Amino acid sequence: MSSPIRLYMSMSLDGFIAGPDDRPGQELGRDGGRLFNWLDDLKSDGPSGQVYREALATGAVISGRRTFELADRWQGDHHDGVPVLVLTHHVDDGDVPPGHARFVTDVEECARQARAAAGDRPVMVHGAGAAQALLRAGQLDEMEIHLVQVLLGDGRRLFDHLGGDHIELDLVRRLDDRDVTHLRYQVRRPGEAA
Repeated sequence: MSSPIRLYMSMSLDGFIAGPDDRPGQELGRDGGRLFNWLDDLKSDGPSGQVYREALATGAVISGRRTFELADRWQGDHHDGVPVLVLTHHVDDGDVPPGHARFVTDVEECARQARAAAGDRPVMVHGAGAAQALLRAGQLDEMEIHLVQVLLGDGRRLFDHLGGDHIELDLVRRLDDRDVTHLRYQVRRPGEAA
């Protein structure tokens, strides 16, 4: 598969990607930073370092609007000057995103632009809303879930508003490291056998 669109998301065992009350100034919610302790090993030669380097080798980013705003718009550059396509429901007149970012209101057009921009490299997806929209549209190819050994108990869930459709996944990679298991799933298309 060329230019797979791949979600990268740290998640607690009970399905939370941020603690409660995530907002500007507390972007990960209360105690949500716990989901990113594995990044202490980002420069290692181990699994977490490998996964981090793979994430930074992506050729484009799709982000949900809320994630983009909470990240202070990454000042227009998520990594290495790659295009950042921000999936949003609406764009205010005069709201021009900084640097390499641009707003896109149609999920399929967003996926098309991201694949074209990424060339032969994967596309990174950030944000629960963007991931769910891409899944519903049949445009999300893979999920790299960084499963952290904690129960947050409350906060923002990754798949709260996905809808009632049944989606099958195939586990294609599992990497265990200190305090995290990196799981890569391929999204099975309807009618596709295991």
